[in-house]
Order: sequence, then C-alpha cells, then structure tokens
Amino acid sequence: MRSVSDLAVAVEAAVGPLLDVLDSARDDPRLPVSATQFRVLTILARRPGLNLGGLAEALDVVPSSASRLCDRLAATGLITRAPDRHDRREVHLTLTSTAVTLLEDLRQRRVVAISAVLTKMPAGSRRALLRSLTAFALASEGMMAEAAKAVEAIPQDPAPSSADGLGAA
Repeated sequence: MRSVSDLAVAVEAAVGPLLDVLDSARDDPRLPVSATQFRVLTILARRPGLNLGGLAEALDVVPSSASRLCDRLAATGLITRAPDRHDRREVHLTLTSTAVTLLEDLRQRRVVAISAVLTKMPAGSRRALLRSLTAFALASEGMMAEAAKAVEAIPQDPAPSSADGLGAA
C-alpha cells in the first residue's frame, strides 16, 4: 500500500493535465487578465465584499501587493473598492458586472475544454473522477475551516499600557 506522501506525489503528477486543460481555456490573448488577476477575481466571486487584508491572506501575499493588484483591476473596471461604513480604513472589494461576465465566459470556456476530455473517458471513470474531486473539495474546505478556527482561537496581544513602559508617557 502506498503512503499518503507517495499518493500525494502521484496525485500532483496526475492533476497536471487537468490544470493544463483549465489553463488552456484562459489562454486567449484577448482576455484582459493575468493568471494572478484571474485568481483575485475568482476569490472575490466566492467571497463578495472581502476586504483587502482578507484578499492578501487568501493570496498569501503582503497587503501592499494585494493593493497593487487591486489597483490594476480597478483601473480596468473589473473591481470596485468601497470603504467600510464603520471603519474608513477598511476597504471592501466587489466585482463589477464586467468581471462577472468575464468570469462566466471563462467558466464556459473551461466547461467546453473539460467536456472535450471527458468525452474520451469511459462513463465509469467520469463518475469516479467526479466522486473523487468532490471528496477532495470537501476535505479541502474542511481543512480551510479548521485553519480559520485555529487562527480565530489565537489570543490577541493586549494593547501596551503605561505600566509596562511601552505606553504613552
């Protein structure tokens, strides 16, 4: 029996062609977004109104990098930035109708590209693929939920006070 590590190596190798098919649907010089910008748009589609800090965390980048990405996307009319009603320092990001249309077009292109490959597979393999990918997605979402809970459980550092010598004099 293979170890989980061996299985992970095999899955990573096997998923390569799927990623290639998905990427091929985005490989159109007329599309106005890079792969990273596309990732930003898909994150915002799943999490409307996400703030800049949340986007930076989802992308695993520093906030200034996420901000520059958003500057470019806003300049092309794909996202809007809106200050929070209660905290003007916080900015919420929203897709424009142009971005929603772009994402739907790309989704349709992906469906066509995947369909072309699926038609070459036996029906039983197609069903097994769907079951396996669904189980993988559920396990991944579970990991994300556990990670979010762990982060929320980390105690906040107390504000410095004058008693510890770090506060105002």
